Amino acid sequence: MRIACLQFSPQVGDIDNNLNRADAVLNKAKPEELEALDLLVLPEMAFSGYNFKSLQQIHPFLEPSGSGISSLWARTTALKFNTKVIVGYPEKVDMRDKWPASPEYYDSAIMVNGDGENVLNYRKRFLYKTDETWALEGDGGFHEADIAGLGKTVVGMCMDLNPYRFESPWNAFEFGFHALKVEPDLIIINMSWVTRQDHREFSRMLAEPDMETLTYWVQRLEPLISAELEKEIIVVFCNRCGQEDEALYAGTSAIIGVKGGEVNVYALAGRGTKEFLMADTNNPPFAKLVQSVDEQYIEGVAASTTNTLKTSPGLSRPQRHLRLLRLAVQRQM
Repeated sequence: MRIACLQFSPQVGDIDNNLNRADAVLNKAKPEELEALDLLVLPEMAFSGYNFKSLQQIHPFLEPSGSGISSLWARTTALKFNTKVIVGYPEKVDMRDKWPASPEYYDSAIMVNGDGENVLNYRKRFLYKTDETWALEGDGGFHEADIAGLGKTVVGMCMDLNPYRFESPWNAFEFGFHALKVEPDLIIINMSWVTRQDHREFSRMLAEPDMETLTYWVQRLEPLISAELEKEIIVVFCNRCGQEDEALYAGTSAIIGVKGGEVNVYALAGRGTKEFLMADTNNPPFAKLVQSVDEQYIEGVAASTTNTLKTSPGLSRPQRHLRLLRLAVQRQM
């Protein structure tokens, strides 16, 4: 598959400029990167911004199901490049047919295909504290569907990777076990994920991936990795970058493949870079994520530099797998 992530830095409520920011990054893509593209993935709440404090603040930016500005952009782009586009947006559900029920609001993602048709509309199942100020939990479970050109597909959003409300056991791995049960061809995760690192330290290396964050994402897919499946499952982490108030986003969008207990890396963005990240998963990966049983630290090795990061309290767990991840760059033959 030819898959791309659009990593950029939207700002809260700045719709017009956020659209321009996305277009500016998309316009940097080379024509050959857009040819025969199977899927373009955008972050969670890509055009509204994410860090809203209340329903009152986000209310002017809520979009009707499948027909707001995010859906329009996705449809226009999908038709232009004959591809599928999935984008996160704040959804307002019309409840007039259930009067006198009030409108319902969800943190959602919509996918549009190359014919301009809505393929799916997923509502985030697990809510982060920011979402809880305005959104309801999606009640349909984690999404799964057979999608023409993509195969069996599972969709999740950001907090869906975590233990439910940070209260369920770490090893419940709700999303990871769901994916293992489905054994999809593709997993898509739209994100607005913040870094755990000190802001000053984080900002010194914006072109480098945040390996602590990437390690955590992969840890949360441990059921898939431990199962050592023969088929490769492609996983797309599409995050945003930049800052909104106190929220500093981790960037580090990635396209990886999980197969036989190994994690292949096909494309990886920097923590603060605005970029069109594209990979053809029919080609060999450029790197692997290497596991270690060392539980003391996380080591990230990028192509150009080596960084050793102390484990944050949130990653101090008694699991053996994936305590240390090292990006081992493959030599091209």
